[in-house]
Amino acid sequence: MTDHLPDFDDLPLLENLGLRHSWDVWGREDALGTINLLTPERVAAAAALVRSGELVSLDLPLDTPNPPLFGRQPYEHTVFALNRNEMDDRLDCFHLQASTQWDALCHVRCREHGYYGGRTQDPTEGPNGLGIDRWAEHGVAGRGVLVDVATHLQASGGGYGPLTSHAITVEELQATLDAQGSELRTGDVLCIRTGWVGAYRALGTGDRATYAGEPVFSGLHAGEEMARFLWNSHPAALLCDNPAVEVVPGDPAVGSLHRRLLPSLGFALGEMFDFETLAGRCRARGDWSFFFVAAPLKVPDGLGSPGNAVAIL
Repeated sequence: MTDHLPDFDDLPLLENLGLRHSWDVWGREDALGTINLLTPERVAAAAALVRSGELVSLDLPLDTPNPPLFGRQPYEHTVFALNRNEMDDRLDCFHLQASTQWDALCHVRCREHGYYGGRTQDPTEGPNGLGIDRWAEHGVAGRGVLVDVATHLQASGGGYGPLTSHAITVEELQATLDAQGSELRTGDVLCIRTGWVGAYRALGTGDRATYAGEPVFSGLHAGEEMARFLWNSHPAALLCDNPAVEVVPGDPAVGSLHRRLLPSLGFALGEMFDFETLAGRCRARGDWSFFFVAAPLKVPDGLGSPGNAVAIL
């Protein structure tokens, strides 16, 4: 089922949590979630968006942010000689989600209900079938749409800042789409620019070290209204430039958007994507859509992957 998806309010409830779930939309054995919406027909239509053929990388360097956030450790890059004429290198202590990243469906569980589809096998005890390799095998390509919330909110004069705990509302998302003249379609790769990447780059070395200890940033409001809007818009993936999609710190009374989207609705989520150059290109063209292509690493049963994404204009 890829064209006649149920309305959010028609999805069944996990009663004790009050969360809607999509576990029966593609079947309880499904391992793709919203990536199912990247059908061959939609990919072919998205490829027709290419005009100039310009490639815009959407990944941060693997060592950014530095220091890493959320207690992750920096990787060690070692270059060595295989023999007299050949060189090789390796990474040690490499966190797959320390920079631009995809969150696999086994990244977050829904308390006692388990992971997407109701799988209760914890990845620390063995694979549960939701590894990032499933998306890598399918492939990720489609119509990307950039929603430049940062520019829209900053132009409104309300004092918006990417490094503050501003919870971006559905109304603000829709107002940005309207201002851009953008329309969301089923199967889009929805890309939201909060301005975090540019703000982080502007920090000095000492400020980055302090920031890593207690990061604060704007992001999507974590409530049910946001989950409803996102589900009913039917994107194939939701990518943000901030480190967690949702606002941090969050509000326990509102809940977790990750829990609403990943294990409950099967959303493909991405974080810390670099939309700075892309935003400038889209603004100059007056067109916020593009051909999006990404190749998550085919790590068997991996919980995440670097983004490996480009926009083709």
